[in-house]
Amino acid sequence: MTSTLMGRRFLITGGTGSFGRTMVSRLLQAGAAEVRVLSRDESKQETMRHQLRDDRVRYYVGDVREYDSVAKASRGTQFVFHAAALKQVPSCEFFPLEAVRTNVLGSANVVDACERNGVESLVVLSTDKAVYPINAMGMAKALMEKVAQAHARNNPTARTRVCIVRYGNVMYSRGSVIPLFIEQIRRGVPITVTEPKMTRFLMSLEQSVGLVEHAFHNGRPGDIFVRKADACTIGDLATALCNLFGVPAKFNILGIRHGEKLYETLAGREDMSRAEDRGDFLRIPVDSRDLNYALYFEEGDVDRSDQADFNSHNARRLTVAEIEALLLTLPEVRAQLDAHTVGALA
Repeated sequence: MTSTLMGRRFLITGGTGSFGRTMVSRLLQAGAAEVRVLSRDESKQETMRHQLRDDRVRYYVGDVREYDSVAKASRGTQFVFHAAALKQVPSCEFFPLEAVRTNVLGSANVVDACERNGVESLVVLSTDKAVYPINAMGMAKALMEKVAQAHARNNPTARTRVCIVRYGNVMYSRGSVIPLFIEQIRRGVPITVTEPKMTRFLMSLEQSVGLVEHAFHNGRPGDIFVRKADACTIGDLATALCNLFGVPAKFNILGIRHGEKLYETLAGREDMSRAEDRGDFLRIPVDSRDLNYALYFEEGDVDRSDQADFNSHNARRLTVAEIEALLLTLPEVRAQLDAHTVGALA
């Protein structure tokens, strides 16, 4: 974050999660005057309060499903990061309307509240599962993206600039398989793997925050930003963890669960047809045409026949050794390795 953000007020919805905690710390270090955290879990807020001990952080107990909660929390802020969401694929499959209420209607509440309160910039956090979605979580996130882009399309003079970021699996975040695999390794039981050939993008929490910061500083209304990321198979990820902990790789193959894909896509061919390459990032501008499609008939659309998706099957594939090196950059993995070593010596 730049010094231009010193003295400004921020809101992070879902701010007690992995992304929220990291972003709060970054904003405080950048000199923010106030950082508000809106979430439903007062216990996590209390834990965060004791950890940070910074009176610039203000905690709001509420739910994005309730417009009043978001309106009160965002009033008087300049910048908002929307991270609140239902993220677990299997649970959203069994309770799809709950995913709609939080990820779609809740996001609409955030957009509306920011516009009415004159917030300067809103960044909403999406997922690779929103591209060609086959599960309720991805479908709800895809609709969230549409809500954000419709705001840009329908309100060219809007006070609030709304843009979107998409990223894949964040290592060691809430819901990541890495803590589960480590816990199983330390208990000495086979690792539960859905499908060893399944591929997923790998991104650190710092990289995901960097993506949001890039969108914050460079986004135009309706933009989608994607960070280029490496990928690996789930089997290789599990093997790399077993190697680090010095145990044989033993798997319990579960099969693909409800709503899961064999690979994930960060940008579809439709996105790639208009994407702008920005080095580590892709910027995908909103399709800003209006409903008068006849005006565009002669010009037509971009030929997409030779476009390829950017997915975890065609992205750069990490070797087991490279995955091990990447895992060792995570403080949480190093702490678990230290604890494992101490336990083995005891």
